[in-house]
Amino acid sequence: MLSFENTEIAFKIRSNKDLNRAYLLFKMISSNSLVYLGKKLSNAALKLHLPVDWAVKPTIYSHFVGGVTIDECRKNVRSLEKFGVKAILDYSVEGTESEEGINKAMEETLQTIHNAAQDRNVPFTVFKPTAFTKEIVLEKVSAGKELTREEKQEADNFRARVGKLCQTAFDNNVPILIDAEDTYFQNFIDEVVNANMEKFNKKSAIVFNTYQMYRWDRLEVLEKAYNRAVEKGYYLGAKFVRGAYMERERARAAAMGYKDPIQPDKDSTDRDYNAALKFCIEHIDRISIFNGTHNEYSSLYMTELMEKHNIPKNDPRCWFSQLYGMSDHISFNLAHAGYNVAKYVPFGPVRSVLPYLIRRTEENTSIAGQTSRELNLIIKERERRKAAR
Repeated sequence: MLSFENTEIAFKIRSNKDLNRAYLLFKMISSNSLVYLGKKLSNAALKLHLPVDWAVKPTIYSHFVGGVTIDECRKNVRSLEKFGVKAILDYSVEGTESEEGINKAMEETLQTIHNAAQDRNVPFTVFKPTAFTKEIVLEKVSAGKELTREEKQEADNFRARVGKLCQTAFDNNVPILIDAEDTYFQNFIDEVVNANMEKFNKKSAIVFNTYQMYRWDRLEVLEKAYNRAVEKGYYLGAKFVRGAYMERERARAAAMGYKDPIQPDKDSTDRDYNAALKFCIEHIDRISIFNGTHNEYSSLYMTELMEKHNIPKNDPRCWFSQLYGMSDHISFNLAHAGYNVAKYVPFGPVRSVLPYLIRRTEENTSIAGQTSRELNLIIKERERRKAAR
């Protein structure tokens, strides 16, 4: 039986020094007041252009981020490789909406595709759609609103940029994961992603869309996407996450008077998430699955579904993924058992990646049991190592 309790496997990649640093980090993250204070200080430092590298890089940055550049990430990619864990390099700089920022994101993402084509331990590439256009354009097109001439041009530019990334991924045979965004941006993103799947997924899933299952409509959207793929003769690439924007989604819905797009409770999210995995495994002839979760049950459930349907552990259509620096007990135990596992490894300059790091600390604090689970596993492994001396 697969177990996520083996801390020797989970933390084999970490030295005693790394483990002690992780212990101190998660102890700090477990404090709501410290996380709140850290966010305030970080935002103030960014606004005032104060130096932050000295405090951030040796601590939270080194735990959750692979490096400043692709080259800096290589050491971590090779370390993961020793334990059968793949890496996905994610340029995690927040979109500035400036032409310069968009061009930089384009350049870095294209480089990640070419890097993945050359590195056997980097099986995917990924990008965040908001890095490649203005949010107002995503919002207005998604809502079916009339666009200005400039906005129409920018919408076309977005289609062209995404098309270029997908074409490059196809040419290099590197599957590309397109992250989900806020609900009021997603319709336009889905439209563009579906068009690229239809173009590039004729022989296998190269282009993947992302489904945030904390939305109550995503199971139906997934089934429609599958039916569209069957009808038009292409393969569906489906990445699943629970979701990342719940608080602001609920607040926006309340402020603007429309139906809350988020599930009523966590149980409903879990139900739909696992139902989506079941649907995809039952239609594996047409769907490739990227199970992006820190949830132990959803990870175990997919392994059970694969066994039930006689799908090999290393089937290239089935992947598991967790973020770098989190849920190593899931990632490394799955990989040790022979499953396809890839860590999301963010990279970018310290100041530019700071918003991402703030979200990671808030996520660990807000998810029930996430920080205590990480802490308890680290404590268990420290005690095991002491006893083994």
